Amino acid sequence: MQGFLVLADGTVFTGEAFGHPGSCHGEVVFNTSMTGYQEILTDPSYCGQIVVLTYPLIGNYGINAEDLESERPQVAGFIVHEACSRPSNWRATGDIDRYLKENRIPALQGVDTRALTRHLRRHGTMRGILAAGDVNLDELKDRAVMEPPLSGPRLVPAVTNKEPFTVAGGERRIVLYNFGVKENIIRWLRRLDCTVTVMPAGSRAADILAARPHGVVVSNGPGDPKDVPYGVATIRELLGKVPVMGICLGHQLLALALGADTYKLPFGHRGGNHPVKDLSTGRVYITSQNHGYAVRAETLPDEATVTHINLNDGTVEGLRHRQLPVFSVQYHPESSPGPTDSEYLFHEFIRMVDANRGKEGH
Repeated sequence: MQGFLVLADGTVFTGEAFGHPGSCHGEVVFNTSMTGYQEILTDPSYCGQIVVLTYPLIGNYGINAEDLESERPQVAGFIVHEACSRPSNWRATGDIDRYLKENRIPALQGVDTRALTRHLRRHGTMRGILAAGDVNLDELKDRAVMEPPLSGPRLVPAVTNKEPFTVAGGERRIVLYNFGVKENIIRWLRRLDCTVTVMPAGSRAADILAARPHGVVVSNGPGDPKDVPYGVATIRELLGKVPVMGICLGHQLLALALGADTYKLPFGHRGGNHPVKDLSTGRVYITSQNHGYAVRAETLPDEATVTHINLNDGTVEGLRHRQLPVFSVQYHPESSPGPTDSEYLFHEFIRMVDANRGKEGH
């Protein structure tokens, strides 16, 4: 069955429909990772987006339960050049077509994803409609312009947990402030001898502190950080009371809590090969990234300093408070999918937590 991607500027890309035989709308973005399609599909940060993968063959190692980053796919739609129908991997329990069908995610293959990516790089991310079958392209073009995006205030509530829950681990008590967390962040904290209490995005500072955490991790998540002012207010109240680490959206929310500003990038950073420089050591790390917004360095207050920058465009990739046990990074140290260069950041957070516990005597 033929399928179409119609962008808000009227551009049409044609392919073959697979997955769920329906339609969807969302912000069209691209990811340059060579592997990790299953983690990308299930990353809550992609909620409300139609994701284009630039690597030409997707699905060759199938689908398995171990590599899920959440309980279901979070993307609105999925576009690839070629979807593999005969995966080969000892862990595979199914193929990508069946997985998308079961979860009602429309998809296209046979698309010139190189041309589509170049278009998005030139013109920026934009809304689009993915549809299959006998459709009226003129009507879809009108809809692509008029269809309202899934707004920021609705994105985070769609991916956070409704009630707090605890994942048992070691003696360190860590609150994971959840704006759309990837499972591998929880796995890393447990690996480092932490019991993790996952708190919903709507939690107040008093709710979080009532769990008597030794530290707080503010998670990744979808959308514009300015659309979750309640999260900014909660983080502001936590500063100085408990060590805090922010990841991706958590980094942006922390910057807003400190009084800085954020802005939308033309086409975002999404992939597993982004070079980031640690300004304290000069070392360059290859990082996994997935974000459409960034922190304005010039708006950071004097008590905060930039610790990492993106070598592709100079954007802020990390910050640290000069006096308080608080730091954040824009990229993903949990490296799923992606390189493992930045796992040291979790160890740095644990050292910060332990040092603070030593001061308080518990």
